[in-house]
Amino acid sequence: MSRRTELYIFAALMVLVAYSGYYYFSSRSHVAGFPGVFAANSKFQPLDVQEPDLHMNLLERIRKTEYAGSHRNIFSATAPPIEKPKTEASKFVGPRSAPPPPPVQIPAEFFGYAWRPHSEKRVAFFTSGDDVLIVHEGDSFLGRFRLDRVGNDSADVEELSTGRHATVPLVQPPDQGSNQ
Repeated sequence: MSRRTELYIFAALMVLVAYSGYYYFSSRSHVAGFPGVFAANSKFQPLDVQEPDLHMNLLERIRKTEYAGSHRNIFSATAPPIEKPKTEASKFVGPRSAPPPPPVQIPAEFFGYAWRPHSEKRVAFFTSGDDVLIVHEGDSFLGRFRLDRVGNDSADVEELSTGRHATVPLVQPPDQGSNQ
């Protein structure tokens, strides 16, 4: 196909598109005599307002109203604080705290210690039933306790699960030679 034939076909198509667009928009744009209105409701009745003045008394009443709800930041994801009813029964002095946890019970007795002259760490001796436990400072024993420090008359022990500390006093073992 020659270049000239392509131009004639293109011009004919452009005329066809322009005519169809004109026909489509001209038939739609004049609904009920109003250009540019595409759909009109023939049942529409405007309000019959006899006096279009503002009612200043109603406007003033609206201006005087104040918001009485909770003043919460609507852009915050946290829940607003719960307001407690103010009654006489809710008055108390000071915050209520939970009772302290019971003291740590160590199922072993501390009966002695030893140390080497060239080492700063001490070794503690505990009895648990018939077993004798030899525990270095910083080591754990009985699966749930750690020996923190060994003193001259007590040992400081930490419970591993809770982190609570206890002091185990030095106990003298019963004299073995007195029952003979």
